Amino acid sequence: MEADNGRKPSHVRSVERAMILFGIMAESGQEMSLTEISVKSGWAKSTVHGLLSTLRDYRFIDQSPETGRYRLGVRLFELGNIVAKSWDVRVIAKPHLARLGKSLGETVHLAAESDGEVLYLDKVESNQFIRIVSEVGGRLPMHCSGLGKALLAYKTDADVKRIAEEKGLASMTRRTITSLPKLLAELEKTRARGYAMDDGEIMDNLRCVAAPIFDSSGAVPYAVSASGLYSNMHGESLSRAIQFVTQTAETISRLMGAQG
Repeated sequence: MEADNGRKPSHVRSVERAMILFGIMAESGQEMSLTEISVKSGWAKSTVHGLLSTLRDYRFIDQSPETGRYRLGVRLFELGNIVAKSWDVRVIAKPHLARLGKSLGETVHLAAESDGEVLYLDKVESNQFIRIVSEVGGRLPMHCSGLGKALLAYKTDADVKRIAEEKGLASMTRRTITSLPKLLAELEKTRARGYAMDDGEIMDNLRCVAAPIFDSSGAVPYAVSASGLYSNMHGESLSRAIQFVTQTAETISRLMGAQG
């Protein structure tokens, strides 16, 4: 049976077949021969050859000069990057930030690194009586904030050192990390467990759990966090915050095109 049986009357057959062809080749994950595609699709070789030849001319399909086998082309990669750049992370993340804030009842932030500092991109207010003072567009130092450490953890040691030299490692509380070796060790721990902690390092009695948001290239341009008073974030409540924050970061990462 042909793969496009049951197509909608409004569909253009050739366009629909091209979309199905992309799906077949993407699922394969490797180069395919004309015969393999014909068998998988249920279409005649002449039909498949015509589609492949047209798509190859527009760089949507590449053909190996050595084996004659076919793979998805560079034009799809180029268009995918354009689409990825057009996504607004705040639009993608907003419902998930709201859900996180509602689940935990704590202040939730979305942030990015900007000029060696944490830049708040979005915020969900806590429902607690005492609230954290912060605002979208505000900035924080990276070395002593959960968001900052979640972002720094996926930079090279050279980049971390440069930011530390440019911005300094100012002591905000008695718990603040103020030496580069200790900061690098903390970032290694962050990568290993998949989330960062600010345990009274930027403000006494304040705790923050933050997790990295990956994009389609594997980079970490954003992070999400939940912050609250120590009295509200310890024991089971802290474990719950870690679980919910990391799950939210993973969900947003997938929507940003991250793999794995």
